[in-house]
Amino acid sequence: MILKKKHLFISLLSCIGLVFMGIGMSITPDLPKEYIEKKYTNNASKFIWVDNLRVHYRDEGKGMPIVLIHGTSSSLHTWEEWTKILTQSYRVISMDLPGFGLTGPNTDHNYSMEYYADFLDKFLNKLDIDSIYLAGNSLGGQISWYYTSHHLDQIKKLVLLDPAGFYNSKEIPFVFKLARIPLINKLFGKITPKFFIEKNLKEVYHDTEKVTDDLIERYHDLALRVGNRTAFIKKANQPIKDHTMRLKLIKSPTLILWGRNDHWIPVTNATKFLRKLPNVQLKIMEQTGHIPMEERPLESVTHTLKFLSLR
Repeated sequence: MILKKKHLFISLLSCIGLVFMGIGMSITPDLPKEYIEKKYTNNASKFIWVDNLRVHYRDEGKGMPIVLIHGTSSSLHTWEEWTKILTQSYRVISMDLPGFGLTGPNTDHNYSMEYYADFLDKFLNKLDIDSIYLAGNSLGGQISWYYTSHHLDQIKKLVLLDPAGFYNSKEIPFVFKLARIPLINKLFGKITPKFFIEKNLKEVYHDTEKVTDDLIERYHDLALRVGNRTAFIKKANQPIKDHTMRLKLIKSPTLILWGRNDHWIPVTNATKFLRKLPNVQLKIMEQTGHIPMEERPLESVTHTLKFLSLR
């Protein structure tokens, strides 16, 4: 009997050892920022210091400035196809938000709307810009409308692509739920296989054929930029505040673009924005997921150019 218990104990230890060995072998190390910067900057890339944070941005073209703000776990690269077209008529400014892309985490891990609005204000002041068009997707859309509600005269027109802001616990994407589970999020911050990134991209794209190896590699690499996974977990665990009462303050002409097939923030949320915003028009894009400017750049930028040209 004692011998049997001994064998059982040894087997249990072996299983535990194999589990930890598997975890150890699966750990995805952070990528140094120097490596990431070399790989994902181009001739238009610049860096600017904002509150002790070295911010990656691009400032291209001439004309009325339009500022583009990406969503969670994305980067300014999501706007590259838009930028090629918009720079023919506008000055186009995009940046990697704190916590993402080449900018990386801030020092105190504050990723509230209040923080992002303050960051954007300081960023624009550094560039000496006081009158802009503003466009944002998902989290970037929420930052855009929240910022506009505090700077009513500065934002001349507003473009929101599948914006966040109205929360429903049943609609929270799985990756965010994982990031909120104690212990699981510890592993989440250490183990980020490429297939996990691919899975999430196929959730936000309607046409999964457009989820290429290059696209997966970019999102995977930027997620592994040192500090970004921790920043994502911190962002996912911050208290959710409802700021939507501020939408009624926005008088700027607003265009909402929404992918009919958005599984992360369903198109039904568009109606909620229509009820709150005083001066708004809606365009629902068929066969489109959560990031229209990346999945269907030509169609989405065409809608935007038409809207911006209106008197």
